[in-house]
Amino acid sequence: MARFLLKRILQSVLTVFGVITAAFFLVRLAGDPAVLLLPIEASAEDIERIRAALGLDQPLIVQYIRFLGDAVRGDFGDSLRQGTSAMALVLERVPATLELALTSFFVGIGLAFVLGILMRMTRVRWLRELITWIALGRQAIPLFSFGLLLILIFSIWLKWLPTFGRGTWQHLVLPALTLGTYELALYLRLFNASLASEQRLDYVRTAYAKGQGHLKVLLRHMLPNALLPLVTVAGINLGLLLGGTVVTETVFSWPGVGRLIVQSVSQRDFPVILAGTFLISVMFVIINLLVDILYGFLDPRVRMT
Repeated sequence: MARFLLKRILQSVLTVFGVITAAFFLVRLAGDPAVLLLPIEASAEDIERIRAALGLDQPLIVQYIRFLGDAVRGDFGDSLRQGTSAMALVLERVPATLELALTSFFVGIGLAFVLGILMRMTRVRWLRELITWIALGRQAIPLFSFGLLLILIFSIWLKWLPTFGRGTWQHLVLPALTLGTYELALYLRLFNASLASEQRLDYVRTAYAKGQGHLKVLLRHMLPNALLPLVTVAGINLGLLLGGTVVTETVFSWPGVGRLIVQSVSQRDFPVILAGTFLISVMFVIINLLVDILYGFLDPRVRMT
């Protein structure tokens, strides 16, 4: 088990290193932030003075080495726009992103669990097909379009829920539904496929032969084993939710990390972009590491890989 953990931790560190390295060089393609910080009529001397103050006049490899040295200490510099610590600005937005991502995650898993059990229990074929088509239809609609559709129905027409912002639980409903239902079709198909595979095994037939009811066999015997593939996919999707709330946060003006990064890209605020990318990548690999560890406990065969 120790070798398994060491291997996963090393992979996680290398992943974060690769992400921040790629982000460092990619943000340079957006242009010179010194030009954006100064008015249009600024002279070439003014631009060079700003570039020197920001350290942008040094060779790129020197900037990269200095960046890595600061990043190891958690220092990504100050925001070019707000003049405060870039990491502090990102950390202020983390609670909002975690709130949205975790709520969306449990909404998706909860719906998949309830609907999956219902599909296995019911003998009504049209009901199973209806649930499947609704889930597939939802996944076919992009997050941006689905979010606007929910706003149109529940905020503008029915006036039940607020349109945007963060404050009460009502502000969380529409963004969480938008994100949480996107992977519903994937969860349902994976869950039902796992249950169907388990149902053909000998231990399930033995449980039925002992006179146990269908619901008891499903929940007590089949469900624990059927959850193994779902744990892996759900864990990966949780990491994606933490880093992929950009569209939803933009649609609903949710003050999270994703929206901050989008705003920073348009402003060429390199320190905030890099700090946000670093933090999201760290959260992503930590979640995947925890999923690998959990899977290793649930299935000892994984520890041998």
